[in-house]
Amino acid sequence: MRISECMTQNVQVASPDQSLQDAARAMADLDAGVLPVGENDRLVGMITDRDIAVRGIAEGKGPDTRIRDVMSAEVRCCFDDQEVDDVLQHLGNLKLRRLPVISRDRRLVGIVSLGDLATNGEAAWAGEALGGISQPGGDHSQTAH
Repeated sequence: MRISECMTQNVQVASPDQSLQDAARAMADLDAGVLPVGENDRLVGMITDRDIAVRGIAEGKGPDTRIRDVMSAEVRCCFDDQEVDDVLQHLGNLKLRRLPVISRDRRLVGIVSLGDLATNGEAAWAGEALGGISQPGGDHSQTAH
């Protein structure tokens, strides 16, 4: 199965100049914990509800703080034509629960989460990836920044 068959499409993109409050409101409206951050038609980061809590509020930043001040600027992606098992292994190795999905011409076409993969027939692989993700540390650990 390819990622394009199980990803979430029509993804809302935030601007790095929007506020944390804007990001939190968008996440609440979407019932999602992540937003891709784009500028000048380029993916420049990702912001999660955890980024807002740990890099924002926990460090004394208020709701008017710009997304760029707390987002993860290093974005890992997968391609829409990649096989699910390859992406699940990648998620486990990176200790990430979701990845933006891009086309081969580098356009954002969706987001794929561990939940998307688990509910679309890849539960065994998703469980294995979750085992890797749940280990402490990793490049994207909140304490690494």
